[in-house]
Amino acid sequence: MAEHTSSSITIEAAPAEVMAVIADFARYPDWTGEVKQAEVLGTDGQGRAEQVRLVMDAGAIKDDQVLGYTWTGEHEVSWTLVKSQMLRQLDGSYLLEPAGAGATEVTYRLTVDVKIPMLGMIKRKAEKVIIDRALAGLKKRVESGEAGFEAPEK
Repeated sequence: MAEHTSSSITIEAAPAEVMAVIADFARYPDWTGEVKQAEVLGTDGQGRAEQVRLVMDAGAIKDDQVLGYTWTGEHEVSWTLVKSQMLRQLDGSYLLEPAGAGATEVTYRLTVDVKIPMLGMIKRKAEKVIIDRALAGLKKRVESGEAGFEAPEK
């Protein structure tokens, strides 16, 4: 079984507000950094993305990939790699848990396997950087109020 990397952050917004930003793939280039282009290729019966094409530029790694998404209730989304030029595996998830007083704890889990040889230690460090940057970008986007709802007063 492949090892995964995970990290959590608390965001000052309700879980529904956080999930709305996660589900808004068209806006990913605005806040993720590495995602330069995002295109929803298919949706489920509730209008949620089931397949998304992402054009990534993470410095040394540039990739054009398609991810398949699974939505579990209102507080969890997971994804798995459908196709990629650079990756053999990309499995991840966001789990949202209410953290009291209008806050949400977001846990991001990620497992990445590249087609080129890479030491496990270096791969884990890269996963950690990706997760930390994504969580920081998500927090900033949600709390900025630019996502179409009012951010809570601090």
